[in-house]
Amino acid sequence: MTYTPIDEWILFNHRRPPQGAGFTVEDLYKLPDLPRHTELIDGCLMRADPQTDFHSVVLCMLYGVLRRSATDGMWVIQQMTVVLDRYNAPEPDLSVVHAKAVRDRTQDRFEAEDVVLAVEAVARDTRERDERVKARKYAAAGIPYFWLVEPTGRRWRPQVRTHELDAQKGCYVPTGTYRGRLHAARPFTIDVDLDVLLDRL
Repeated sequence: MTYTPIDEWILFNHRRPPQGAGFTVEDLYKLPDLPRHTELIDGCLMRADPQTDFHSVVLCMLYGVLRRSATDGMWVIQQMTVVLDRYNAPEPDLSVVHAKAVRDRTQDRFEAEDVVLAVEAVARDTRERDERVKARKYAAAGIPYFWLVEPTGRRWRPQVRTHELDAQKGCYVPTGTYRGRLHAARPFTIDVDLDVLLDRL
C-alpha cells in the first residue's frame, strides 16, 4: 500500500501539535474528517493511497489462506489500526490477532500485544517504510511474526518473505522467501500453492 502525508489543507482547522512533538493516538481518533485508513507513524498522519489491482487481489487471497489455516483462538483481521505506542498506530494490511482480543463489532483498534502476525503488501514507493520503519516498530512492540508480500517478475506473481522476532536482539530475522508455494510452520502451519489460488481469482 502507498502512503501520502496528510496535506495542510486537510488539517487547516485542526490544532497543530506542539513544537517538536507530533500527533498522538488520541488525535488520530479525535480529529474530524481524516481520510479512511489514516496511519500514525512517528507522530505524522499518513494517508493510504488507492491500492493496485495486484495488492487488492493478493491480499484477498492471502486473507482466505490465513483464515483457513489459523488455529483455534486466532482471528484474521483486514486493515485495522494497531496501537504500538503514543505516536505510532499503523494499519497492517492483514493481522492475525488473539481471538480473546476481539471484544465486539464496534472495535476500531488493537493493541500490539493482541497481534501475532502483521502482514504488509510492499509497493515501490513504500518499500523503505514497510521493510525498515514498520518492521522496526513492530519488532520493538513485540509482535512475534512479520510478513512482506510483493510482486515479482513480469507476471507480477506474489512473493512472501516471512520473519520471526528475535526477542534477545529485538529485531526480526528472515525465516523464508516463498514464490509459488507458501510453506510456513509459524505462527501456524500453511502449505498452499499461491500461483494456483491466484489463477482461480
